[in-house]
Amino acid sequence: MASTANGGGGSSVPKRKPVFVKVDHLKPGTNGHTLTVKVVSANAVSQQKKSRNNSQLLGKGGGVDLMKPGTTVILRNAKIDMFKGSMRLAVDKWGRVEVTEPEKFVVKEDNNLSLVEYELVSVVEE
Repeated sequence: MASTANGGGGSSVPKRKPVFVKVDHLKPGTNGHTLTVKVVSANAVSQQKKSRNNSQLLGKGGGVDLMKPGTTVILRNAKIDMFKGSMRLAVDKWGRVEVTEPEKFVVKEDNNLSLVEYELVSVVEE
């Protein structure tokens, strides 16, 4: 099978500019998030070896080594996984973790969305 000079298919599609979201706008069960975050605590960062859907908490280009307190990182294509009723921000194999220049923003440590518990409610339609 022959490939073209641009690496594969037909015409090249222009890339969209990423839309950065803020942490307080994250909701359970959503995905495709791009956000800039500052690492507050290394205790909160872990790496899952394998899970049901073969995702890792920190995807391509990243790992636990990048997540040192005070570091500013960009998370691309992040998703919200639910674990025991709490949200976890995960970057799977399709996402990316990039260390960036330190940003001038204040972390709202009182807005810890991991501490918010969600409950699955079944709605019976009549």
